[in-house]
Amino acid sequence: MIGVVDYGAGNLRSVTNVLSALDAPFRTVRDGDELRNVERVILPGVGHFGQLARALDELALRAPLTAMVGEGVPYLGICLGMQILFATSDEAPDARGLGIFAGDVRVIDGAERLPHMGWNTVMRTRPSTLLGDDDTFFYFANSYACPVIDDTVGVCEYGSAFSAVVERGTVCGVQFHPEKSGAAGRTIIERFIGA
Repeated sequence: MIGVVDYGAGNLRSVTNVLSALDAPFRTVRDGDELRNVERVILPGVGHFGQLARALDELALRAPLTAMVGEGVPYLGICLGMQILFATSDEAPDARGLGIFAGDVRVIDGAERLPHMGWNTVMRTRPSTLLGDDDTFFYFANSYACPVIDDTVGVCEYGSAFSAVVERGTVCGVQFHPEKSGAAGRTIIERFIGA
């Protein structure tokens, strides 16, 4: 069973539509108790870093999510769901992320226009479970981005280079929206759920 976190915002419907099309068993979860007995977690993300950080605390999701990641339960963070894996964000300097990955989310540097909206190439930097062997186009919608770190397996360039995909063991994050990226995005979700 896949648990799709519903924190009151985000791209929940688009993600669950893809899971339904793949005949993947899932349920939406809104608190820590509902996370029990899920085998994988997807945290879709559209919105504001501070809003998501507050929601994780108000819904008692922060500690269970952190524990599950520590126990090796596969986690896929999409867009803001990836950014919350880091410690902090320029978008909400007082808000606290999960701190799974080192570094801070920053406003995209050097971009002519924000948000970064539309299709862009993700270039693999090392072997990746999610990306497979090819550089691929995906759909982005972001003004903030995660730094390139040791766990980065794919980068995107828009103004400057930033992490488009991070992977460490069973925890993964993608800055783009696979649920809005056609066949290539569907393949990302299939690889995550083991379809």
